[in-house]
Amino acid sequence: MTFFEVLLIAVGLSMDAMAVSLCAGAAGYTATMRPALRISFYFGFFQAAMPVLGWLAGSAVVSWVAGIDHWLAFFLLAFVAFRMVRSGLRPDAIDPACDPTRGSTLILLSFATSIDAMAVGFSMALLSIPILLPALLIGLVTFLLSYTASHMGRRLGVRFGKRMEIAGGLVLGLIGLRILLAHLFFL
Repeated sequence: MTFFEVLLIAVGLSMDAMAVSLCAGAAGYTATMRPALRISFYFGFFQAAMPVLGWLAGSAVVSWVAGIDHWLAFFLLAFVAFRMVRSGLRPDAIDPACDPTRGSTLILLSFATSIDAMAVGFSMALLSIPILLPALLIGLVTFLLSYTASHMGRRLGVRFGKRMEIAGGLVLGLIGLRILLAHLFFL
């Protein structure tokens, strides 16, 4: 597998994390560098770790997870989306309970947006492709795109305010729905 092919895979895998980062920035959760770096690091780390886990796990675990991965991603994203929309409808300040840059919400989002990376790692194992460099590239690309998206989102948030949190929640819900429909209908 060439560097360019792995780079394309990395960009493709990072799109969900990038969308979540954009929404987090737009909702005001990445107003400073620290939360922007935190969300980008977690997304990059999970995107790098999941292909390694898929590569190591072999067919037994991946075939088990493949049967439910779309449902798992859908429910995790729908849960966070619901919390973001609910927070966006409240007139008060940002709700720390649904902050996508902290705690369990960050872990859930990191996991939900990186499930497909495990299947990529499994595929690379079947093709006898060493996993270390592709996993590092996937993680680095995800980190860079997520960090950039969180900054772009901040600019949108300044302009549109709390409405961006509602829009962000809706985008997360649509990402979850897309994952579910793609797996159910092979889109």
